[in-house]
Amino acid sequence: MIEKIKSVLKQVEEFVIDSAKSNEDFRLKFLVKKGLVNELVDDFRTIDNSLKKEVGKELNTLKERARLKWEEAKEKFENKDGNQDKSKDLSLPVNSISFGGKHPISAVMKEISDIFSRIGFSTEEGPDIEDDYHNFSALNFAENHPARDMQDTFFVEDDFAIRTHTSSVQIRVLERENPPVRVICPGRVYRNEDVSARSNCFFHQIEGLYVDKNVSFADLKQTLYFFVREFFGKDLPVRFRASYFPFTEPSAEMDVFLGTETEEDYRLTKGTGWLEILGCGMVDVNVLKNVGIDTEQYSGFAFGLGVDRIAMLKYGIKDIRTMFYNDVRFLSQFTPF
Repeated sequence: MIEKIKSVLKQVEEFVIDSAKSNEDFRLKFLVKKGLVNELVDDFRTIDNSLKKEVGKELNTLKERARLKWEEAKEKFENKDGNQDKSKDLSLPVNSISFGGKHPISAVMKEISDIFSRIGFSTEEGPDIEDDYHNFSALNFAENHPARDMQDTFFVEDDFAIRTHTSSVQIRVLERENPPVRVICPGRVYRNEDVSARSNCFFHQIEGLYVDKNVSFADLKQTLYFFVREFFGKDLPVRFRASYFPFTEPSAEMDVFLGTETEEDYRLTKGTGWLEILGCGMVDVNVLKNVGIDTEQYSGFAFGLGVDRIAMLKYGIKDIRTMFYNDVRFLSQFTPF
């Protein structure tokens, strides 16, 4: 019987276990109730008592070796949850790994924020749903101003609306802090406007505010010239046009020149070659008074950048709507690899 035990031990040693399946085959052959090891155990009960000590020693060696080999393989091919790892065909093609990237809007907002942070502007954020005071009244909007109508503003309920600009954040900052104040306020804003290649009913702004002693319109212009040079990396033709905003006086809009050489540029600029990217002006004295700032000592300027249009300029995007379709073919152009 010892020879029989040694024969089975040799089979145990030579059995190749290279997967969870082959390990299960090993168990079925040697360790189950009707396996080869248990057959030897049954035979062991029938041998002469004088042989049991020697044969029993060999049989125990076989049982231990078979059990250890199976357990080691089981630990190797099973995960911690006890689920068997499926055998893998390493010749099969692997799934390609796709890398994500920043949305062009997010990338531009960060770049703009970094530029202004280098000249002393900190970043402030506020709620998307604003009350009438912070969104309109404190910013010098008259009670009958058209922007308060449903045609321009998305009202949530009486005296509350989805913010139409991030200027409301500036009011919250001025209520909380004394001058000097130098902040930018990035975020999404909402207006009831026609959707086209150059405008949308929601868009992104970065508004800036600087309030201190002796702040002038010249300071405002130099700040914006600095931004254009830093962001676009060159001196684009820039022009300021007189404009009107309830919360600034005097007010202006700043355009950059794209030209009309391509059909897209012609359509985007309405045939003028110029594209508006921001509005700006000196903070109206009524706004400063509304937040308790002494207008005899302090003045300030404010500006609001249209992030979406600047992203269009930077990346050559000709239709603002394509940035919000969630089209992977479009978004994959902005991955970092």
